[in-house]
Amino acid sequence: MTPRIRIQREPFDVAAEHARLVALGPSVGAVVLFTGQVRDEPLFLEHYPAMAERAIAAVADAARERWPLLGLTALHRHGRLEVGELIVLVGTASAHRAAAFAAATFLMDYLKTRAPFWKQGASGWVEATHADDLAAARWEDRFTTP
Repeated sequence: MTPRIRIQREPFDVAAEHARLVALGPSVGAVVLFTGQVRDEPLFLEHYPAMAERAIAAVADAARERWPLLGLTALHRHGRLEVGELIVLVGTASAHRAAAFAAATFLMDYLKTRAPFWKQGASGWVEATHADDLAAARWEDRFTTP
């Protein structure tokens, strides 16, 4: 299984991403999709493409080692995004729901707190919250940030 990782300016199609995961075969019994959207104020996201892709690929590999995944998708947008626009999609496919949910949560916790994206809103740079950091900390014994 090769993870699908994309960092892109343009919007993504949630239904198409779901269909890709479902189509992985008859062993797929669970698909978990998470989408996050811009709230409160427009954002501008910056990143270093090669660095961000490598970092997301490393956490995807860690998820694949920990859980029996049949598919994994991580899409993240960059550039200027308006309130209500989708910013991230994480999708996992597995034979059973527990692995799909856990892997999706792990990926999202990492993307929210440690992925190399810089977000700027009207009121300045946006940092992960303390609650986000606590959520990500539960995985630290299982994964070291690249």
